[in-house]
Amino acid sequence: MSRLGKYLKPFLPLLLLAILLLFIQANSDLSLPDYMSNIVNYGIQQGGIENAVPHAVRQSEMSKLILFMSQQDQMTVIADYTLIDKNSDGYASYLKLYPDLANEPIFVLKNIDQSEINKLNPLMGKAILAVSAITQIQANPSSVPPSQTFGFDLSKLPPGTNLFALISNMPAAQRSQMIAAIDQKFNAMGTSTLVQAAAAPIKAEYIALGIDTSKLQSDYILHTGLIMLLLTLLSGICTISVGYLSAKIAAGLSRNLRKNVFKKVESFSSTEFDKFSTASLITRSTNDITQIQMLMIIMVRMVFYAPIMGIGGIIRAVGKSSSMWWIIAVAVLVLIGMISIIYSISLPRFKIIQKLVDRLNLVTRENLSGMMVIRAFNMQNFEEKRFAQANKDLTDTNLFVNRVMVGMMPGMMLIMNGVSLLIIWVGASQVAQSAIQVGDMMAFMQYAIQIVFSFMMMSFMFILLPRASVSADRIADVLDTPLTIKDPEKPKRIKNRDNGTVEFRNVCFRYPGAEEDVLHDINFTAKPGQTTALIGATGSGKSTLVNLIPRFYDVTDGSILVNCTDIRTVSQHDLRERIGYVPQKSSLFSGTIESNLRYADENASKESLVEAADIAQATEFISSKPEGLATDISEGGSNVSGGQKQRLSIARALVKKAPIYIFDDSFSALDFKTDAALRRALKQKLADSTLFIVTQRVSTIKNADQILVLDEGRITGKGTHNELMKSCETYREIALSQLSQEELA
Repeated sequence: MSRLGKYLKPFLPLLLLAILLLFIQANSDLSLPDYMSNIVNYGIQQGGIENAVPHAVRQSEMSKLILFMSQQDQMTVIADYTLIDKNSDGYASYLKLYPDLANEPIFVLKNIDQSEINKLNPLMGKAILAVSAITQIQANPSSVPPSQTFGFDLSKLPPGTNLFALISNMPAAQRSQMIAAIDQKFNAMGTSTLVQAAAAPIKAEYIALGIDTSKLQSDYILHTGLIMLLLTLLSGICTISVGYLSAKIAAGLSRNLRKNVFKKVESFSSTEFDKFSTASLITRSTNDITQIQMLMIIMVRMVFYAPIMGIGGIIRAVGKSSSMWWIIAVAVLVLIGMISIIYSISLPRFKIIQKLVDRLNLVTRENLSGMMVIRAFNMQNFEEKRFAQANKDLTDTNLFVNRVMVGMMPGMMLIMNGVSLLIIWVGASQVAQSAIQVGDMMAFMQYAIQIVFSFMMMSFMFILLPRASVSADRIADVLDTPLTIKDPEKPKRIKNRDNGTVEFRNVCFRYPGAEEDVLHDINFTAKPGQTTALIGATGSGKSTLVNLIPRFYDVTDGSILVNCTDIRTVSQHDLRERIGYVPQKSSLFSGTIESNLRYADENASKESLVEAADIAQATEFISSKPEGLATDISEGGSNVSGGQKQRLSIARALVKKAPIYIFDDSFSALDFKTDAALRRALKQKLADSTLFIVTQRVSTIKNADQILVLDEGRITGKGTHNELMKSCETYREIALSQLSQEELA
């Protein structure tokens, strides 16, 4: 995958935006269990009271609270409250909020930040619980042994003794001792448990002040619920936005990869095409890139989101209950182990799958392209078995991988449910011991599920990643393939655009990886206005020789010159602009006859098209079609005969009006009459061009200006027909095998 990283650069801004949105989404999702915990802890259990710091306290009650604080703590608390009485500004508005203000002054909490609230929580919480306990003792002296609670024996006091007055009159040392004892008792509770315990006395104080505590509770729940709803909405917006961005990134990357692969393949010489089969290149351009596209969509949406959720969930879960961290650790270790096992089993199979897809495409392509041959030899059963075997191999491998992968989801669900049960089991015990609150346990369970779910999302990546990784390597293999034929950094220009002198100087050629040359010391010159013909036995190197002229291959030794310029020193585009090429196997493109002819020159006039068709002897069959030049051509020219296809290929090359023409066995499908008419037309119309004709027919080249006879890659004869009949035994044997003495005369 890393080999394709550079192709992601254009999408980095979109990727960074997607990551930012994922961060916002993850934080929104991670906040929801916190708010759910608050609803349970504060909204339901504590009646909407979040802290042990009441918003308002009666003056009489505050005088009791400060009895259980040190002098410094008293100053801290009093500094954060404002005393409101009948002479205070805004008395009327305070009276509406706190009706008991009519009876006595009250202390109202100032607008302080959360850090100050956190500082006051233990101070006020301990004092409130102490006052509540003393109040209960006064109401029922036998309920709590005071000697164990506040350091003095209630039984020694006269009945009806005001304990608060007694405590206020205590010597400073004794009161400090009492406060230390209270602190020691409540410090073991922890702040959250302390706040929870103080909620009931604070609620009683609010009732005494005339506050509607039911409304206080419902307002808290509704306010927190609204925040959760807004966070959910924000998360949904981020999800939709990330989905759009991921689709845009994936589609854009796939588009660019397809474009680059296509462009790269267009630059391939025959050497590179020998490394990749056509079926494989098609698979890489379609199926493999589709795998990358699917991976990118999942990766952008999950690969960045899952770690944020996992790490954030762990941090928040430990913050809720640090004593249960081991549950998450066990779950994560089990998950990693399961994913590792599945990944190690499936990765080798994914590599095999892509090769099997190539094989299936190859068999399918051969069947479709060779259907007539298959029917002619009654080989349908054989081909069906061949296809069935390729199909079975692919199906079996896919089934094996799917069987391995299908166990992942039940395993994930088992782990997730097991974690939930374990948290409830352990958490219930801690709730009973007042170590954590019910809401915190529920939040911890939610975070644990989110952590497991984040790993589950990453597991989907492990399903796609192996196959996509193989696909990425296959695409990178094409994109990173070094080109054997390159343009020079500073290309020269071929002089004299209308001239096409071609010279071979000591040319030798060897196919890449071959041990021997297939062409040896080729020397000749082809001049404008001349026809240079190449003839020889099959495999003698005729097509290889002419394929060196447009640089489909580069010479191994020696040089080829066009107008005295080495073709390796000019750009391929400049060179091929001067060559009209008709390949051995005619190839037409889907479209019309006109679009195929314009392939050589899209700006060619209608007259040029008609003239090229006349020279190629194609006018007759074009005119016989109702649509004429607008006649549709099927893919590969399958709706025209071999001879018609060949003539259209010749006409297409002629439209180019190039100084050099190469006809690589391009007359083989023509009858002798059409062949002769075509050669006459070429002689008349292309009198200033350099013609190369590769053929097996002696009759086709009898009148050529120069005939090269090739045998095992060497020129064994060079000259006109009459000269070669006298001087070249190889040519004479070929000629006599095709024509009689009278025809050769």
